[in-house]
Amino acid sequence: MAALRDLVAEEIAIPVDPRVSAMAEAIAAKYAPASRAVLFYGSCLRQQQLEGLMLDFYLIVSDYRAAYGKGWLAPANKLIPPNVFYFEHDGLVAKYAVLSEADFYHLNGPETRNVSVWARFAQPSRLVWAATDDARSNAVAAISRASPTLLAAAGQRAGEAPLDWWRRAFSLTYSAELRAERKGRAANVVELEPERYERFTGPAMAAARSMRPKGSWAWRRIEGKALSVLRLAKASFTFAGGAEYIAWKINRHAGTKIELKPWQRRHPLLAAVTLLPRLLSSGAVR
Repeated sequence: MAALRDLVAEEIAIPVDPRVSAMAEAIAAKYAPASRAVLFYGSCLRQQQLEGLMLDFYLIVSDYRAAYGKGWLAPANKLIPPNVFYFEHDGLVAKYAVLSEADFYHLNGPETRNVSVWARFAQPSRLVWAATDDARSNAVAAISRASPTLLAAAGQRAGEAPLDWWRRAFSLTYSAELRAERKGRAANVVELEPERYERFTGPAMAAARSMRPKGSWAWRRIEGKALSVLRLAKASFTFAGGAEYIAWKINRHAGTKIELKPWQRRHPLLAAVTLLPRLLSSGAVR
């Protein structure tokens, strides 16, 4: 894993737009002293565009109770990770997911059928804030597990080219969640930075050989889609403007023109429940 950790440490240290760093610091400040690290990832990082989009962050904390205090948020984050929140700073908007250091390490590895975390951190990310050098090292160790887990779970087919292996692996993870993206989005992730995935292939393959990922893809799809629905329901309580965000996300990725009714804005959980069957039948999410 040493070579892979070196690649991850180099990649997550690449500088980002100062506005991203400022937003990450502001998110971390909300949960001090429990905040350990803030990671930037997703479409805004890939496209290098901030205006008019929603930035994606993961906030890593030492412990849920230390982050939230008393109340339902800590047990909810532990039972159905992560909790997701809306955030605004200096004219930009973001959503951030919260995980403990222990859960972040666990969910990047082969011992979980849940693809949500290791599928995302097998892609590029940036560590835009860290409390200590130890927190930085822990983030590197966790992220270094993601790529081998992804490749090991997909398995390499005979004669399959490395980039095709990555494309197929991401396609499998997209099928294991409720996703609003059009078909081909998984391949586009690789096409944006093919050299990066070529560079990661050797070290990730070497680490993957010792892994035995938990579960089959059939079980991952069942569990992943069920968890997606539960997270969506939970986010309707933690995410300001949750119903509007859901509609925006689907319209942006699926090319639909969903317009929310007043009652759906007032009752985001009911809105999510009533939208889901129509979205599934139309293919807006899969």
